[in-house]
Amino acid sequence: MALQGPIPVNFDQVFPHGCYLVGEVEQVKDFTASTNGRTVYAKDKTTGELVWQVAVMDADPAVKISQKTVAVKILAPVQPVPPSPVPGLPIIPVEFDGMTVTPYVAQTTGRLAYSIRATGMRAPRAAAAPAKAPAGKDVAA
Repeated sequence: MALQGPIPVNFDQVFPHGCYLVGEVEQVKDFTASTNGRTVYAKDKTTGELVWQVAVMDADPAVKISQKTVAVKILAPVQPVPPSPVPGLPIIPVEFDGMTVTPYVAQTTGRLAYSIRATGMRAPRAAAAPAKAPAGKDVAA
């Protein structure tokens, strides 16, 4: 099979309605390597980059409330900085670059789940504005 490891995806495939930060960026602990009194932080097995995690809320209105919040792991040498807040919004819109998903079977439910990873986060790109007709010209719909 040609698919080996994480599957590359675009942000719009994972979050077609966008997503919002609902938590702080935290460094992921490697619980297997950590010992009593000594914390070891996780590194990606392929790239060796540190692993950071942030909780986001999926803006898709069709997603069940219990599945709205998901964790996105970010592979980066230093802590990623969230986008600046948008005036008038209580939550921060965010997009991710270099996204991959890895399917797995959740041990607690026995259902298919996905681990979502990215290489960076940023403020959403501005939506393309509709083209305007030149002054004095009518455009047929």
